Amino acid sequence: MDFTLTKEQELLRDGLTKFLSTRYDLEKSRAAAKTGAGWQPDIWRAFADELGILGATLPEEVGGIGGGPVEMMVIAEALGHALVVEPYVDCAVVAAGLLHRAGASALLEKVVAGTAIVALAAAEPGSGDHWQDVSTTAHLDGGEWVVRGSKIVVMSAPLATQLLVTARTSSGISLFLLDAGHPGIVAHNYRTIDDKRAADIEFDDVRLPGDALLGEEGQAWPSIAQARDEGAAAVCAEAVGCMRKVLADTVEYCKQRQQFGQPIGTFQVLQHRMVDMHMEVEQAVAAVYLAVLNLSSEPSVRARAASAAKATFGRAARFVGQNAVQLHGGMGMTEELAIGHYFKRLTAMQYEYGSTDYHVARYAELTRG
Repeated sequence: MDFTLTKEQELLRDGLTKFLSTRYDLEKSRAAAKTGAGWQPDIWRAFADELGILGATLPEEVGGIGGGPVEMMVIAEALGHALVVEPYVDCAVVAAGLLHRAGASALLEKVVAGTAIVALAAAEPGSGDHWQDVSTTAHLDGGEWVVRGSKIVVMSAPLATQLLVTARTSSGISLFLLDAGHPGIVAHNYRTIDDKRAADIEFDDVRLPGDALLGEEGQAWPSIAQARDEGAAAVCAEAVGCMRKVLADTVEYCKQRQQFGQPIGTFQVLQHRMVDMHMEVEQAVAAVYLAVLNLSSEPSVRARAASAAKATFGRAARFVGQNAVQLHGGMGMTEELAIGHYFKRLTAMQYEYGSTDYHVARYAELTRG
């Protein structure tokens, strides 16, 4: 199978990489994450206006460029390499995919233009990784939907203009669209360990108009499951970018750090360690290719490939991250070095769109038959 990028995909990668290397400063990004709004709106506008990556995988009729999963992979890896905190995967991959399948073209145009940020609220206090265990309820009352329940760790919710909320109706799991500032919503916003923003949200008899329902009532789960696998594949691609950067920085550090009068990179045992790190990264790359190229396959094949990638990446991220910190010594976990920030991001990624343990178990279940 040929994994060579097309000329258009190479241009996309090179243009985004050049933009991030010249315009996306890690120190400024961390400052915005810690003390500011949690992101850089001007960077998000540039993603939309200058680069067009927010609509890279969306059709031209909503302002996209009509790309596919490979374009998503290229973008996510470049963003991971630069440790971008802006919500590309949450909004432009997961939420955009749900909106596209639901036919919400008007909002999709705003997502592509960078004027709307949409976040998916699916996980609940009692569901863990099993998003299909939905306790939040919605019922019709006088032509309006009444939503009651709670969601946890809603990634990018503090930045969002709209929310996609899963709720159980009389006929199954349904999906609702509402403004992030809708009356009756109580959001507890916080910063995560990797400097992203999330929220726990409570819905106490929140009343929504009848057209807040997206798609058919009770038929949302197949689209949500697909969005979750797309998110898992995108996070794995982002992690590949992170791990490539971590490995490169570690190799460079070992060339410079002196011990016993010579660079520690000349010690054979440390060379072996870095080779092992490289092998873990390459295995993760292969798993990402498998997941990305199967995103359009039938559900069981898609799910198996996504879980294989998430499980492979989980092992690789732990090995690469921990060894990079160890080879950097005590400085590896300081705020001054980039390696500490990448390590925290790689750790958090292992739990996004299903934990490593969840995907190992799901892969085993899907392959048992």
